[in-house]
Amino acid sequence: MELQSLIRDIPNFPKPGIIFRDITTLLSDAQGLKNTIDTLANRCIDSNLVPDYIVGIESRGFIFGTPLAYKLNAGFIPVRKPGKLPAAVHSIKYDLEYGQDSLEIHQDAIPSNSKVLIVDDLIATGGTARATADLVNQIGAEILGFAFVIELKDLQGRNKLPSLPIINLLEY
Repeated sequence: MELQSLIRDIPNFPKPGIIFRDITTLLSDAQGLKNTIDTLANRCIDSNLVPDYIVGIESRGFIFGTPLAYKLNAGFIPVRKPGKLPAAVHSIKYDLEYGQDSLEIHQDAIPSNSKVLIVDDLIATGGTARATADLVNQIGAEILGFAFVIELKDLQGRNKLPSLPIINLLEY
């Protein structure tokens, strides 16, 4: 089954004119989910993007990042919204289309000089992925690249990211 057929389009959500790419239909399909994780893992291996750690962005990056970490024999590190992590954190504010948001990572989450792959379900404008990369850089880890299930090409989010390999499985 083709991956794109498992992604549901929701028109006019969260506001008029937007087409929301809903992954819940992919997640509920056991074979589709397995194929997605296997394909991501194979693309990482083929691209020599085999990290010590996967950094998953809250919250859908957790869904894809954790099984990908398992497949690649890597640790998993969550990047969270403020106030969700119990130990000392690095924090970063970043701009959204309408306002600002923040992300945090434990200060001791990743040993410096470790190799990291940043994972999320989707890249749109690139702000969240860029902020995550900046957090990883604060720790002193080496970012190998980024992996996304979906890339919204017209929003040019990859242009905000460091010049590193980017894996995506679908483009809209």
